[in-house]
Amino acid sequence: MPEGPADERVVRDTLAVSQVSSRSRLEAIDVVRGVIMILMALDHTRDFFGIPGPSPTNLAQASAPLFLTRWITHFCAPVFFLLAGTGARLSLRRRSINDLSRFLLTRGIWLIAAELVLARCFAYQFNVDYQITLLLVLWAAGWAMITLAALVYLPVSVVTAIGALLIAGHNLFDSVKSANPLWTVLHQQGPALSGDHVVFVAYPLIPWIGVTFVGYGLGQLYSWTAEERRAWLLRLGLLATVAFVVIRGINGYGNPSHWTPQPTALFTVLSFMNATKQPPSLLYLLMTLGPAMLFLWVVDGRTPRLLQPAVTFGRVPLFYYLAHFALLHTLAVAVCYLRYGTAHWMFESPDLAHYPFSPPPGWGFTLPVVYLWWASVVLAMYPLCAWFSRLKQRRSDAWLSYF
Repeated sequence: MPEGPADERVVRDTLAVSQVSSRSRLEAIDVVRGVIMILMALDHTRDFFGIPGPSPTNLAQASAPLFLTRWITHFCAPVFFLLAGTGARLSLRRRSINDLSRFLLTRGIWLIAAELVLARCFAYQFNVDYQITLLLVLWAAGWAMITLAALVYLPVSVVTAIGALLIAGHNLFDSVKSANPLWTVLHQQGPALSGDHVVFVAYPLIPWIGVTFVGYGLGQLYSWTAEERRAWLLRLGLLATVAFVVIRGINGYGNPSHWTPQPTALFTVLSFMNATKQPPSLLYLLMTLGPAMLFLWVVDGRTPRLLQPAVTFGRVPLFYYLAHFALLHTLAVAVCYLRYGTAHWMFESPDLAHYPFSPPPGWGFTLPVVYLWWASVVLAMYPLCAWFSRLKQRRSDAWLSYF
């Protein structure tokens, strides 16, 4: 297919991308993505093996270690969406703009299907009754890819500006409450479908799409020299982090709930850090994306030996995501059977209060044991991910590119 003016502009803008060392460019992104995927497993391990109880972000009931265990995993989803956009931009080193648009469209459809079938039935819940279906990260990422597929024909600066506007402006609509399913899908966490079969929107789309668009703009930095790129990563990271502290300190716009003084200095700090994840507030995204860009600056061109294993995880994100959930749920089934002599609870999720399974009486382990389970799962995942990474390197099958 002949290239039009938009194609020529993108080719000119990204010519330098193809001239940058692939290894030095991509390894930093892979290591950051790998680290947040390791952290992600901590949150999901707590879901399956933690003691059921109050929300870990409810400071009136949760302990500081429980809050911090949840808080550190707040970095996972924003960095995942940011780097998904960055990866899309970097893929222009081997794709035309038309090819990229088609790939993002088909990848988006695939991610939505993977959420609704593979993840829902064979990872999260281990049942196919569809009584409860949560629309989670893969679903939101799929729609982010689909919308980006339509916008890649625009200048990268325009896509980035749209993303920044979505991030900064969506909290203007926090006071708008509606039962309209479309509004729920776009901005308001809640059920989009009720009745015998509930569909719950856990990841409202607007801000997550915004993060993906900003990530697409961030990919432009990787067509610059290493010195320019690192300087801008440092500036952007510091700017976002300082903006979080200042805006949060003002205690006005940017988060649905304000921080408040607590009985102790520690819990006052925790209240300050307790930004809203769903939908991700401006402050939540500044709090997480600022340090993420500083992390990208730190590892740019020099991955510490300690973090080398994270590169393997970062190269196979979807495989890791689906496999670690399936492993966690399988382990929970085994532990439940050994402890109770039956494991039917692990296949039952009749309502939101019993998602992704129905905890049997006395279920759950203390936080230190949860950390041991987490470490075990991450260690078990490493050889699986290393094998799949080698498979992707050996073969060029089109389906592998979707993992």
